[in-house]
Amino acid sequence: MLWIKTLHIIFMVTWFAGLFYLPRLFVYHTMSKDKLSRERFKVMERKLFFGIMTPGAFLTVFFGFWLWKLYGVTEQWLHIKLGLVILLIFYHYLCFKHLVNFKSNKNKHSHVYFRWFNEAPVLLLIAIIYLVEFKPI
Repeated sequence: MLWIKTLHIIFMVTWFAGLFYLPRLFVYHTMSKDKLSRERFKVMERKLFFGIMTPGAFLTVFFGFWLWKLYGVTEQWLHIKLGLVILLIFYHYLCFKHLVNFKSNKNKHSHVYFRWFNEAPVLLLIAIIYLVEFKPI
């Protein structure tokens, strides 16, 4: 059971690394002026999203559900945590939408937007860790 929890945490860290870094790449991509830089950002964003973030997200959820089945927790804090994970999955999807827009040169957002966009996973991470550690409800 500890191995499953360990893997859940490892892949959660991997997922969050991507959730923190991809919007930062969007900031730099938006600010880039030359074609070579924009093309380089497209490659970096694609590799981060498909090579790190998405496998990390899938495996985080997979091991999280496995833990849920093993422990059988039905307390309210876990339901709230699962709601926050659903928000993270939605945020992940929004990252994908932005990735597609950058790929097709259709981004309409400024670097300021992406700086604010980058803050959402931080708030969700704080809330999730608080719920898991303190189980307030």
